[in-house]
Amino acid sequence: MKNSSLPHEVHAQVAGVTRIYPATGHHPPVHALGPIDLELGKGEFFAVVGPSGCGKSTFLEVLAGLQKATAGLVTFEGKAVSGEVADGIGVVFQEDASFPWLTVADNAAFGLRRNGIAEAEVRRRVDDALAFMGLKDFARAYPSQLSGGMRQRVCIARTLVLQPRLILLDEPFGALDAQTRLLMGDEVLNLWRRTGATVLLITHALDEAAMLADRIGAMSARPGRFIDVVKTGWPRERDSTIVAETAFGEITARLWERLRGESLKALGHAAMPAMAAE
Repeated sequence: MKNSSLPHEVHAQVAGVTRIYPATGHHPPVHALGPIDLELGKGEFFAVVGPSGCGKSTFLEVLAGLQKATAGLVTFEGKAVSGEVADGIGVVFQEDASFPWLTVADNAAFGLRRNGIAEAEVRRRVDDALAFMGLKDFARAYPSQLSGGMRQRVCIARTLVLQPRLILLDEPFGALDAQTRLLMGDEVLNLWRRTGATVLLITHALDEAAMLADRIGAMSARPGRFIDVVKTGWPRERDSTIVAETAFGEITARLWERLRGESLKALGHAAMPAMAAE
């Protein structure tokens, strides 16, 4: 969905983007996504919600350059994105992507060392990122010694040290309990404000989207497309206390009103193969 009234200059854009997975074996092609149009303002926090299987993660991977769009154009800072993650884009996934054989500090340093950054600069960035993420005292610990929330902080730190200008988060807190997710949300808001980066969050949690985002895109059942974009109106200096605001409940209610029917459609699509097999 295009929005010519963005508060900032356009930082990333998808225009007429679709993603169709080709037929394999006895399975027909799958039209997973689109067509989708979206403009992300520079420094904006945008969240995407939608029913299971609607193409949210596919959308993120196409925007990141991890998948190629079947049709349409993806641009970041005015340059086409296709086939590989563009310089300046950082991605954090739901799965714990830390390396168990590396310490917290070495996990955070991994991408920098792979890119040939001087060791003094590696240490400076890693020390700064670990301090910011509350991990300074765990620099020499291994992931197995950390809680799930702390391991996700390690993954965020590993992305943060690369100094991305566009941060893509694919349900990074999905495996955490509700209270921990709220606290991690506060940390992500601090990260967003500190870096000035544009952030796009994929989440299945309407409350998480309503708390974190400037705008929220609600996606239809597959093939995913935006059926509504909700402006939250929150101040930039916000935190998890806004869940007590009346407007917070109004935002989540609007999202659910738009998504309930789409979620029922998605359940029907998922049930059809099982019914056919009976």
